[in-house]
Amino acid sequence: MISRVPAVNSKKDRFDALLNSLPERSGVYRMIDRKGDVLYVGKSRNLKARVSSYFRPAGLATKTMRLVSRTQDIQVTVTSSETEALLLEQSFIKNFKPPFNVLLRDDKSYPYIRFTDHQFPRIELHRGSTRGGGMYFGPFPSASAVRKSISILQRLFRLRPCKDTYFKNRSRPCLQHQIKRCSAPCVALIDEESYRDDIRLAEMFLNGKSKTILAELKTNMDRASENLQFEEAAHLRDQIHTLRQVQEDQYVHTASGNVDAFGIASNENTVCVQGMFIRDGRLLGDRTWFHTNELGFEESQVLSEFLGQYYFGDMMRDLPRAVVTLIEIEHREAIAGALSDQAGHIVEVTAHVRSSRARWQSMVQENAELSLAAYLRQQDNSLERMIDLQRSLDLDEMPERLECFDISHVSGEATMASCVVFDVNGPLKSDYRRYRIQGVELGDDYAALGQAIERRYKRIQSGEGKLPDLLVVDGGRGQVNKVRETLSDLLVDDLRILGISKGPGRKPDLDTVCDADLGKLKIEPTRSAMHLLQHMRDEAHRFAVQGHRARRQKARRKSDLDDIAGIGPKRKRQLLTHFGSVTAIKAASIEEMSKVPGVSKRLASEIYGAMHAS
Repeated sequence: MISRVPAVNSKKDRFDALLNSLPERSGVYRMIDRKGDVLYVGKSRNLKARVSSYFRPAGLATKTMRLVSRTQDIQVTVTSSETEALLLEQSFIKNFKPPFNVLLRDDKSYPYIRFTDHQFPRIELHRGSTRGGGMYFGPFPSASAVRKSISILQRLFRLRPCKDTYFKNRSRPCLQHQIKRCSAPCVALIDEESYRDDIRLAEMFLNGKSKTILAELKTNMDRASENLQFEEAAHLRDQIHTLRQVQEDQYVHTASGNVDAFGIASNENTVCVQGMFIRDGRLLGDRTWFHTNELGFEESQVLSEFLGQYYFGDMMRDLPRAVVTLIEIEHREAIAGALSDQAGHIVEVTAHVRSSRARWQSMVQENAELSLAAYLRQQDNSLERMIDLQRSLDLDEMPERLECFDISHVSGEATMASCVVFDVNGPLKSDYRRYRIQGVELGDDYAALGQAIERRYKRIQSGEGKLPDLLVVDGGRGQVNKVRETLSDLLVDDLRILGISKGPGRKPDLDTVCDADLGKLKIEPTRSAMHLLQHMRDEAHRFAVQGHRARRQKARRKSDLDDIAGIGPKRKRQLLTHFGSVTAIKAASIEEMSKVPGVSKRLASEIYGAMHAS
C-alpha cells in the first residue's frame, strides 16, 4: 500500500495533512526533493510517530533540518511486519542510492577457495559463479584471506597451485616442490590415491576439523613407525608440527564458533565500521568501511543501517550463527529474524557476550578505533597538502579536484594513457580512467597525450563529469604546451595546467614544475604541495603502466587459432590444454587434432589447413 502527500496550498499544510493520514504501523518512508529524487529512505515500526518526529518545532539537528528543508514530498509504504520493512528499505536504498543515507559501497565479488575438477585437483583463488565444477569453500572476506589460507594448505598438504597447461608439460619438479609446497603429481612423485587423501584432509581443515586431522596424522605416524617406514613417519611428524604451528599462529582460536563481529567508531562527520569474520573458531579475515554521517545519526542507528545493507544487498554472504556488536543496535529483532529466515537456522544478533566472543568483540572495536584514527590522519594530511598547493600557486581558492595524465608504452607498443583524480580526501579512484591510444605514430607521446586530453574533455563538455580546478601532466614544457593546444581547440581556456618532470638521476628533490603561462615554478622539494604533485604523478604513472601491461599481455596471448572459423575460447582452451602450445598444435596431424574433445575430423582438417596455409 503506497500513499502520497495530498496536494494542498502550503508546505506546512501539506505535511500536516500527511501526518494526520499516516497509520501507526510498520513501514518504509521516502523523502523526496523538488526534482523527484529520493533524499532519504527510512523504516519504522510506527510510521506516524517516526515521520512526525522530523517536524518537531525544536530539537532537530542542523543536518536533519537541512534534509527537511529540501524535502518537498514524502511517500510511505505500509508493510505487514518490521522484518518486511527492513528488507523493503534495503531494496529502496539499493535502487535510489539516497544521499542522506549511510551507503555501503561493497559491490565487489567475494573470493572462494576452489579445488578444480581434475585427476589431481588444483587449489586456486576463485571469483564469480560457483557452478563451474570442483569444490568451493567460502566466500572469504578478502583475497588476502584466501591467499593466506591457500599458503597454509600448501604448507600442510602440498597441493599443486599450477594451471593445467603448466601441469601437463612438466618434465621435472618445479620450485614449489623444492620448497615443500607441492607433492609434484605432475611428474608422478605421488600417486592419485595419496593425493586425493591430501585433498580430503585439506577439505576437513577448511571445515574446521583440525583436531580430527591431528588425531588421524598421529595414528598414521605411529603405524608408519611400527612398519619401519621412517621416511613416511618423519613426513607425518613434520605435518603435525606445521598444523600445530598454524593453530598457534591463529590468535583467535577455539574449538568452534561461526561469528561475524562488528565494531564502530565515529567522529562528527565520519563513521568507521570494522568487521571480523570467524568460522569454526578461525579468524578468516577482516574488512573496514568508512562512511559520511550526513544526518549525525547515533552509532546504534548507523550500525543497524549498515548491517541491513551488508546482509540483505546483492552480494551472497556466508551467514554466521551469531552477529556480535559492541553496542545494542536499532531493529535488532527484525535483523535477527530476517537473517534466520535467510540462513535456515537461528542467527543471534547480540551485544551481550562472554568468553571468546567477548574477546572478538573487544578486538574488533579496538581495530575500528585504530582504523578511524589512521583514516582521519590521512584526511588531515590530504587537506594540508591542498592548502599548501593553493599557497604555492597563489590561487584564490583551495582546489577541490585535481587531474593528472601520463602515457605508458614500450617502443610504441600497446600505448595507454591514464587519468587519475585527487580531491581533498586524496585519490578518488572511482573517477580514474584509462584510454587506449590508437591511430598515432608509434612512440609519439605528444600525439598520444593530445588524444587522451581530447577524449577526456569532450566527454566533460557533453555533461559527463566536471572540469578539475587544476590539470597536471607527467612531463615538461613540451607536454604542457600540447595540453594547452588541445584544450584551446576544445575552447577550454580557463584551466590551470602544470607539468611535473623528474630531475637528473630521477631524484625527487630535483623534480621541476612548469606552469603553462608562468614557466618554471619555484616550489621547495620539502613542501607539502610538491609532495602532492609527486604523488599524483607517480599514481598516474602506476595506473598507466598497469593498463599498458594488461593490454600488451592480452595482445601477446593472441594466437593463430584466433583467426580460424569455428574456434572459440572453449575449443582454443581444449586444444592448448591437449597439446600445450600453438607450436605443438601446428606440428600435429589431422588425426591427432581430431582426438581433442569437441574437435571433429572436418574441423581438424580446417585447423590444419589454416595453420599450414603460408
